[in-house]
Amino acid sequence: MPLCETFFASAQNWQKFTLSAPEERGTLSPLFLRENFMAYAIFKTGGKQYRAAQGDVIEIEKLDAEPGSETTFSDVLFIGEGSDIKTGADLKGSSVVAEVVEQFKGPKLVNFKYRRRKGYHRTVGHRQKLTRVKIKSITA
Repeated sequence: MPLCETFFASAQNWQKFTLSAPEERGTLSPLFLRENFMAYAIFKTGGKQYRAAQGDVIEIEKLDAEPGSETTFSDVLFIGEGSDIKTGADLKGSSVVAEVVEQFKGPKLVNFKYRRRKGYHRTVGHRQKLTRVKIKSITA
């Protein structure tokens, strides 16, 4: 018997996942029925886009900032909170404020070039410089 059939075999479990009134539902509910979603933003820095919520710690391209200082990202592309979303002209004046946690180097990336039967071997690689930031606030 598949897992989903096993789980919904009893009528009690099935009632928890129906679209009835919230007071009739059990304590468990699927994600799409929950009403309190955490706000998140998609912003652009260093030529890449990042999705972050308040309190998240993310790794981005190196910034010229000291650890402990705050930086503001004003190039916000999208803000979502539950079913309320903002894009385009709605985002004028919005920003994401983050605190720089540390500057560090990423893992070593190795590129090995090889041509068979030619005696050609070449190894090149690098370690990307990154900045770890903690998202403090998202203002719309």
